[in-house]
Amino acid sequence: MGNRATNEDTVRVYAHASAAGDTETLARVRHADWQALWPQSGERVVGHSCWVAMANSYPGGLPTIKLDRLVGSEDRWVVTPGNTAARVAGTGDFWWGEWKMTYPDGKVYECVALIEMRDSLIWRETVYWAEPFAAPDWRRPFVEQVTAPDDAV
Repeated sequence: MGNRATNEDTVRVYAHASAAGDTETLARVRHADWQALWPQSGERVVGHSCWVAMANSYPGGLPTIKLDRLVGSEDRWVVTPGNTAARVAGTGDFWWGEWKMTYPDGKVYECVALIEMRDSLIWRETVYWAEPFAAPDWRRPFVEQVTAPDDAV
């Protein structure tokens, strides 16, 4: 197979570059037809240059990203630049990732991205954001609280 990057390598590089705000690396691993779909707001970003222009115009600066995990067909664990463990997976054209975004106003969102690859590059992402919230008391008898939301209301 030589030195050719696997899809796993590409997704790992992409996740770390996203968390670091490394636009040059993002451009290198994004497909020429890259786009991001944001169903909650009904928007689509078409092309890396549009994303960079939007990122450079973000009021208050870009949010910070803490990568939680990337998942594909086979799980492996790696350490992210922020020294947190992330699950990274093997091969295939369909991946998903989880992370936390902290915006300049202090709001924290849990995010999920569905990542599709084409020609061993990131082709399309569909991203969902959700604010953490406190679990209602009525569910306590039926669930186990595994984490406390960072910014529960």
